[in-house]
Amino acid sequence: MPQMGSLFFPRSPGSSESAQCQSSHRMQTLSDFINRVRRLAGLRKEDIYHNLRIPDQFQTAKDDINIVILTGHGVFCIDVKPWRGTVSAHNQNWHVQVKEEDQHFTNTCIEQIEDPIKALMTKTANLSGHLKRNGVSLRESLFFTRVVFLSPECELNEELRKRKELVTFEQIDDFLRSFREGYVAWISDALTPSWISGHFSYRQMESVREVLGKVGTWDLVRLHCGEQLKGDYRGCQYIALNRQETDTLEFSRAKTAVL
Repeated sequence: MPQMGSLFFPRSPGSSESAQCQSSHRMQTLSDFINRVRRLAGLRKEDIYHNLRIPDQFQTAKDDINIVILTGHGVFCIDVKPWRGTVSAHNQNWHVQVKEEDQHFTNTCIEQIEDPIKALMTKTANLSGHLKRNGVSLRESLFFTRVVFLSPECELNEELRKRKELVTFEQIDDFLRSFREGYVAWISDALTPSWISGHFSYRQMESVREVLGKVGTWDLVRLHCGEQLKGDYRGCQYIALNRQETDTLEFSRAKTAVL
């Protein structure tokens, strides 16, 4: 029986957010939203990345960005939230308030959550640093952060509705279609030097694609029982593995004779 190497298991995305505030009332999953992006944004498949694991500035930890979209105007870093209820900001944290009502009583759940804009900005800065370490230096103005709320039952308070970094359920389609309109505008001046147009040049686009194409996601182990393990592959005894050249690693189950 081959020995499996060590596998680090991450906390599931949004594990700090209670099951109550992430119930089945959400509009769609991350996978559904990615399909919607591909359908409405009019972008090339190789310009849409999901679940990229970006190392921090110290190269000691990684955190994933739900979706990274490469456009002529810049790099859009997007995190999606399936929250429902009323969302408000309180100092360094946000509150998500959900009310459950029946004939006899009303139950209110208030979940305190890390500011998702601040968290995404940190990951975006890490992505910028990762690109720079790989020879692609981009201006800060070429990075855009957006937090998208997938549920029609999610309501932002008045203060948060003013934040340009937030996209509500009602705004999703217009937001995605804006990529298609922006692409047409970029084509018209793509040959203009980027320092004049303020947009990406073809050369910059290709350089960013090359780096993003090498950024990893979580490793997936499919077990014979049908279950799946998602984590970070650390190694396997007796196997020298070059991660840059390996896409799939298959283990065969050993058969033993029974007397």
